[in-house]
Amino acid sequence: MDSKALVDLVAKACDDKRAENIVVLDMKEVSLIADYFLICDGSNERQVQAISRELKDVAEEQAIEVKRMEGFDQARWVLVDLGNVVCHVFHRDERVYYNLEKLWGDAPQLEVKL
Repeated sequence: MDSKALVDLVAKACDDKRAENIVVLDMKEVSLIADYFLICDGSNERQVQAISRELKDVAEEQAIEVKRMEGFDQARWVLVDLGNVVCHVFHRDERVYYNLEKLWGDAPQLEVKL
């Protein structure tokens, strides 16, 4: 599966768990870290964990290796590394504080297909 198809798949998984403010940044020309960053938020810790768990489950169903998952227990900012796609699942309050969209402001935003 190419990275564009993967980011579309995980965006839908986030939407299925009612993630809010889903944003996809095209990182190909900006960073060597990944092709895409997906950023979303949940309104509470339980929802952040549910979104993160769904991302992991969907990836594994497609035989995509979850390289790393960090922050799940605290559920304030969970990073799910799928290789060419890195998902940032924030608690709403943390997302405002860290503002990754502004930090990576040079990266174009893609339209999210749900």
